[in-house]
Amino acid sequence: MPTSLNQAPRTNPPLGNPPTPNRVAPASAQGREVVPSQRPTPPEPAKVVHLNNFATSATSPFAPIEDNFEPYIEENVCQFCKGSGWLRLDSPVGDQNFGKLVPCECTMALKDRKAFEELKKTSNIELFRDLTFETFNPRVPKTRDAYEAALKYAKDPSDWLLFIGNYGCGKTHLAAAIANEALNRHIRLYFAVVPDLLDYLRSTFDPNSEASYDQRFEMIRNVPLLILDDLGTENAKPWAREKLYQIINHRYNAKLPTVITTNNDLDSLDGRIRSRLYDRELCRTILLQADDYRMLDSSERARFRQNPVTRAKY
Repeated sequence: MPTSLNQAPRTNPPLGNPPTPNRVAPASAQGREVVPSQRPTPPEPAKVVHLNNFATSATSPFAPIEDNFEPYIEENVCQFCKGSGWLRLDSPVGDQNFGKLVPCECTMALKDRKAFEELKKTSNIELFRDLTFETFNPRVPKTRDAYEAALKYAKDPSDWLLFIGNYGCGKTHLAAAIANEALNRHIRLYFAVVPDLLDYLRSTFDPNSEASYDQRFEMIRNVPLLILDDLGTENAKPWAREKLYQIINHRYNAKLPTVITTNNDLDSLDGRIRSRLYDRELCRTILLQADDYRMLDSSERARFRQNPVTRAKY
């Protein structure tokens, strides 16, 4: 209603504490019992899984929490994370890990498989995956020492290893066996037949090349383990000699693990490369004097087979 002209104007309350409202006696004072509020009990962790070899109580952020609820789960879905790929740490409120997500074991396994496939792709060993220590037959005369030296090197690649021998004596097989063992240990490597390696570098000059020359050259120079097969069979043009020397010289100075095979007399190689291969503090030379396995007929090869399944391949 409108204010009358004779009515005193309404004034605002003074600044300061607000007026105290009328207090109501608590329910207990009025004779009624107070019932405390009930809070739902938090769900128990769905699973206890092992991460990095220690038990971690975790629950899937997408797992059902209803009691006695068993959803339909496909056989290929992880039983821990229910296909989400992640687990939530079961930590109390206020803990620094409260609500933190960690990868499930299935996620880590998938990551490892993808990393291994990438290693295989970049190693260039795909055509030689069947050349392993299991398929090498050290019963072939004059191969035992080379086999044991290669096996020892594969367990801990370091320094340089040089295989010298005629055609078909097992050099490439042992070099590839080292590469395959290193790959199984998830060691980054690159396996290359030397003439193919130089062609691989030249291909970067193509305008449609997916990689630049510098990228490939640096990868080959610095890869943790480099295996060069058939050194000395490359084109002797100045560009090829210089690039090959630059690769070998860099790895020599950096003392990067390197395996080399050749059927040439070392005196026929570039003097700069030959000098580095003669360094006995860095490079161990293995001389293979076995006959050419490819020249043996089936009956002769049968004498050297370890068993009906494992056969020597060169």
